[in-house]
This record gives sequence, structure tokens and C-alpha cells, in this order.
Amino acid sequence: MAVTEVISAKLKESFSPTHLEVVDESDGCGAKISVIIISEEFSGKNMLKRHKAVHAVLKDELPNIHAFSQKTHTPAEWAKKQQQS
Repeated sequence: MAVTEVISAKLKESFSPTHLEVVDESDGCGAKISVIIISEEFSGKNMLKRHKAVHAVLKDELPNIHAFSQKTHTPAEWAKKQQQS
């Protein structure tokens, strides 16, 4: 199973996202991954707590990834961001 599929499955299971994007930006080798995850689970948490929660879920995968970027939003934050775009 590709690293993006593993990450997607774990994030879906842990956060029940309303929107999830997992992109391998390294041409398929899995060394550079970016994630956008929209979940109500992030309500009331600052960015650091959100990122720590994602890192905790992906603790087995992150040591094998050279670059990992994440954007974590609540559905309300995401809707507002989409309106501004």
C-alpha cells in the first residue's frame, strides 16, 4: 500500500474529516507529503495541538518521510478560507 493510502486511512479513522487531501509531492517515492485535513475534531485546539494530534496518529510513518506539511482546519475555518479565495 502506498504511503499516501496509509496516511489517508489513518487520518480518516482518527479525525473523521469532512475534507482530506494527501499529496505525494515527490513523484511517488513518498519522501515529501502534504496534507490538508478539515475536521470538527480540531475545534477548540490551537494550531500546535492540531499538528501534534496529526503527528501522533502518523508516528510510524513520519520517520520515513523527508518533508511533511499539514494544514489543519475546522469546517467553519475552511468555509471562510474558501470564501476569501
